[in-house]
Amino acid sequence: MWVTSETIPPRPRVSSPKIWGVSSQNSISGARTPGYFAAGDRIQLTDPKGKLYSFTITPGKEWHTHKGWIVHDDLIGIPEGSVVSTTAGLKFTAFIPLLSDYVLSMPRGATIVYPKDAAMIVGVADIYPGSRVLEAGVGSGALSLSILRAVGEHGSLDSFERRDDFAEIARKNVTEYFGSQPDNWSLAVGSVQDHPHDKTYDRVILDMLAPWECVEMAARVLRPGGVFLAYVATTTQLSATAEGLKADGHFTEPESSETIVRGWHHEGLAVRPQQRMIGHTGFLIQSRRMAPGVEVLARRRRPAKGAYGVAEE
Repeated sequence: MWVTSETIPPRPRVSSPKIWGVSSQNSISGARTPGYFAAGDRIQLTDPKGKLYSFTITPGKEWHTHKGWIVHDDLIGIPEGSVVSTTAGLKFTAFIPLLSDYVLSMPRGATIVYPKDAAMIVGVADIYPGSRVLEAGVGSGALSLSILRAVGEHGSLDSFERRDDFAEIARKNVTEYFGSQPDNWSLAVGSVQDHPHDKTYDRVILDMLAPWECVEMAARVLRPGGVFLAYVATTTQLSATAEGLKADGHFTEPESSETIVRGWHHEGLAVRPQQRMIGHTGFLIQSRRMAPGVEVLARRRRPAKGAYGVAEE
């Protein structure tokens, strides 16, 4: 194998803080140097056609292709963005995968929350470092990864999943991403409504079939000013959740949205939208917890004709 780059700087000898991502600690120094591959890192190789390959760097192993192989030991210590080659001359660009790359390629049981929606959830719900988050409907663990990255080491995430098989897949995906199961993450199998919650949370994030059934529970566990956010797939679910929040009386007027992503092609002066896009995947509906004993102000507006049915004569 050979490596090329314009100028490969020497690997720094200073230690660095722990990085939250697809990496493990350097087996020699005990700390990983940002920008350089170490044993235990997840590496992503991209060929000239744009096809992606991913594996974990393990000393003593080899990664084989239809045209030669790459020795794992030769990858340790080289910088990200290098061009590596198999023994037969097949070239790849090497990087540590981004969170979005890992989520789209990891094993899944339930449909994942796509990166575009996970980014919106973290932003719209304002999940900040140190926040305490309750999550129900873990699925394959895609959203859990984004939340854990957002809350940091001083925050916490308590996740609930009804299905054993989904919970096991999520646990494996999160553990592989971080190198071990985070100490600030708990995953329980069962119904979030039936659990005797003894904590107060800053955020409640729901990805389930009937989130309106959890509105009362969310009102009990959320602190004043806390955020309730549900991710639903259909307009029927969206409407039922909105009406449930209004009827509960402990939340502000709910707001809802969806995110649509369209890529663009650019080559010289030929700039145009791509023919394919990531369209509807789900709706986000969010609201904030009112102070105890405070009545929600009714929003003044003229309802659309027929919005609440027709009065019987």
